[in-house]
Amino acid sequence: MRLKVIDGGLSAAKEWDKEAEHRRPEHADVRREAERRLGASGYHRSRVMEFAIGVPMPSSLRYLAMQIEYAAEAMCRLDHIPADFDSDLYWPALDSTTTA
Repeated sequence: MRLKVIDGGLSAAKEWDKEAEHRRPEHADVRREAERRLGASGYHRSRVMEFAIGVPMPSSLRYLAMQIEYAAEAMCRLDHIPADFDSDLYWPALDSTTTA
């Protein structure tokens, strides 16, 4: 099988990336950042382990997920979502002293 890169598709993607740099953040951007942070925390893996084999999820992870959801909802309710919405300033972090 031979694959060929279509140049028109690449140039259109580059133009879209330029537009994305200059547009204001949207609700979907905030939701994607929330999902990224949940994934990086290990929440999804821990949740699967809880359902699959009954290993209880640490309460600190459950609490972190609740905080991330709250932060995302609060940002989505703003009239103007900050351009630096993905900064750690706006998002909770997992406290390493409370994890088991």
